[in-house]
Amino acid sequence: MARSWPWQRVAQSARYSRHTLRHSPLAEISGALGDLGTLLPLMAALALQGSVSLSSTLVFSGLFNILTGIWFGLPLPVQPMKAIAAAAIADSASLRDTVAAGALVSSAVLLLAVTGLLRRLAGVVPLPIVKGIQLGAGLSLVISAGNNSLLGSLSWLHHPSVLDNRLWALAAFVGLVLTQRMAPADTASPARGTLFLPYALVVFLIGLVIAIIVSVLHMGTVSRHLPHFVVWHPHLVLPHWLDSHAWTMAIAQLPLTMLNSVVAVSALAEELFAPPFLSSLALSSSFTPTTSVTAFGCSVGAMNLVGCWFGAMPVCHGAGGLAVQYRFGARSGASVVLLGAAKLLLGLFLGETLLDLLRAFPRSLLGVLVLAAGLELASAGASLNTHLEGDGGDGSDVQGCPYTANQKRERWTVMLMTAGCLLAFKNDDVGFVAGLLCHGAYRLADKLEARRSSRNRLRRPGLGENTALLS
Repeated sequence: MARSWPWQRVAQSARYSRHTLRHSPLAEISGALGDLGTLLPLMAALALQGSVSLSSTLVFSGLFNILTGIWFGLPLPVQPMKAIAAAAIADSASLRDTVAAGALVSSAVLLLAVTGLLRRLAGVVPLPIVKGIQLGAGLSLVISAGNNSLLGSLSWLHHPSVLDNRLWALAAFVGLVLTQRMAPADTASPARGTLFLPYALVVFLIGLVIAIIVSVLHMGTVSRHLPHFVVWHPHLVLPHWLDSHAWTMAIAQLPLTMLNSVVAVSALAEELFAPPFLSSLALSSSFTPTTSVTAFGCSVGAMNLVGCWFGAMPVCHGAGGLAVQYRFGARSGASVVLLGAAKLLLGLFLGETLLDLLRAFPRSLLGVLVLAAGLELASAGASLNTHLEGDGGDGSDVQGCPYTANQKRERWTVMLMTAGCLLAFKNDDVGFVAGLLCHGAYRLADKLEARRSSRNRLRRPGLGENTALLS
């Protein structure tokens, strides 16, 4: 295979993204907005309590969106590091502690990536465990959509207002259900209808209008302001490298980043953008998206080692973000390049003045977007037993033949064990270890059964110890 130089790869990715954007612009824009249900609540909560700088977060996450979209050619999300965000919100962590935690995680991931250890880890993790992590992460998002920070605190009519309640959430959910088959028509599936409704774009615009109305109505009663022109002035931030709180948040985040933001993202990208999908595109012969864990690990590492010096929110990639952006229409890096350009402009010229608008964005609509993200990621588990290739660490050679009924049942059990323990203990590490133990128990049983069968063959009549070697 001929070596592809970096500038050649960027040119190929750009051609593919331009082709996709011209073919389905609304789908790319809608897909770009699909992950806002995860981004907006966490970013707003962290910025409001001073744990991150909103303007720096918008500027740097926008730049990372643009760079990853150009390089990877995929709708790869740039989203908050959730474990760090949750801990920072719960403990009102300082700006210097929060950015230090993100930088520590990125340093570890970058070291593992460049030394090849991350690739080896991905190579030995069985596919059912990866799918279990995706399923568990997806169901975790579904559950989080109903917590008190989103849908759980809403009433049917008046709380928090008539413009943000369960009726709005119900309407958004009905719209989500009705548009299930109104996905963009992939050229890989010409039989599908071409009717497409940019659901995420519509929901975002409705939410933005509501947020503006609420902000205007409350300007006279509370200290709220509409966004206005303010040029970004970057300030150097010195992270608290040795603070125990920063290390605690980093240790909690590291396994989640490696498993969900690198390994699971790589597996999902390979599945969504497999050669059969790309082979139907006009530019498929000249472009193959990068889906290696090493590339994703280097990307995560580089992002926070730059943004941490300016108070930007710790970010990573995520399987849930990729799944929902794909679900709402994104098929190339053009989607996240557009999103990144918008975030960059907002950060440069509006910055902290957006806080009140973010606070007013309806939780009812954000909750449904989070729900959609969770359902889309969880559905990745449905393809577990359709893979006919060996999946590192499985221990069985299934190349070229379907799995047996017993193999399928065992693989589903490993996936459900991983997802179930992840949900029960709210910890990716526990789910990962439980899946490994379940998988190992099956492999041990296979070896014991093989040894027993071998002994039985040696003890068959005519093959005993006293039988003559030559008759």
